[in-house]
Amino acid sequence: MHTELHQLQQEVEAAWQKLALDQKIQEIAVLEAEVAEPEIWLQPESAKLKHEQLARLTEIVQPWKLLKTQLTDLEELLELADDDLWQELTEQLHILAQNFSDLKKSLRFTGKFDHQGAILRITSGAGGIEAMDWASMLERMYLRWSEKQGFKLNNLERSTGEEAGIKTAVYEIQGNDAYGLLKSEHGVHRLVRLSPFNADNLRQTSFALIEILPIVENNDEIKIDDKDLRIDVYHSGGHGGQSVNTTNSAVRITHLPTGTVVAIQNERSQLQNKEKAMEILRGKLIQMQQEQHAENIDNLRAGESAGWGQQIRNYVLQPYKLVKDTRTKHENKDPEAVLDGKIDEFIDAYLENLDHPE
Repeated sequence: MHTELHQLQQEVEAAWQKLALDQKIQEIAVLEAEVAEPEIWLQPESAKLKHEQLARLTEIVQPWKLLKTQLTDLEELLELADDDLWQELTEQLHILAQNFSDLKKSLRFTGKFDHQGAILRITSGAGGIEAMDWASMLERMYLRWSEKQGFKLNNLERSTGEEAGIKTAVYEIQGNDAYGLLKSEHGVHRLVRLSPFNADNLRQTSFALIEILPIVENNDEIKIDDKDLRIDVYHSGGHGGQSVNTTNSAVRITHLPTGTVVAIQNERSQLQNKEKAMEILRGKLIQMQQEQHAENIDNLRAGESAGWGQQIRNYVLQPYKLVKDTRTKHENKDPEAVLDGKIDEFIDAYLENLDHPE
């Protein structure tokens, strides 16, 4: 048992170093000192950001600190244990080994922004009402999955179809490793089913584009020159009558070198809409930078980000039932469960494929 314990301690230490937990503990100490100062609330946005960073780092570090302490305690108990305690301590070691197995999933997230929150953008493809309905099905799938993860959701933009479904929807998803998990979903999703909108009930193929962008909290991570931006303001959409928003609060930002456009109107003020639009723009440019393997955004090429190319996943409801990922070949024969938010197995398969590519 001593050998098993020491082996587990060594594996935990290796994971500790890989996750740079000592550095994160130092960051926590600095943030705790900063948020303890009353003057921090003179700048509410900065104070809120620091509190969120502190909470996120604490949530990452705390389980590892607890596991390390428990292993040390177990080692001390083993030195004093008699035969009566041996079985109990053996069971405790197995529990700690399982805890480590669960925790080390975070080792899969080695990307610079993997531990950050994510922006989810859903866009319906060509095909009118059928495609818009498919986009709304994917929206429901990701919302249900996010809720099961305990992630915080904030709708930034949503454009509904005239008859059904959605044209576009944009969500901010806050939670540890949200981007690292959801980045597997970035790409085109294809649905094959008998159309509920067709009188002849013919089989229909629909497409929707899912974009997963990192939330980049630090503006220094990516430098965007003001001269490269065109910022337009316009009326936010209202419901008619007295409730129409008569101020120019909606914001559309165009990054001229790449032709990237971001529009936000759901926030309460023009300033808030601009901040959210810039947050999404930074995420889109970083995503493009990763896809194009560019050293910086000045080297980005317009029109070469992931778009309406080959689909990453097929959802077939007719003539048989199957969801299959075209990259990992992972499949599930229960598409209803997948569309109800059961996508963890697809995410896991993608992350494992990154660690062990063919």
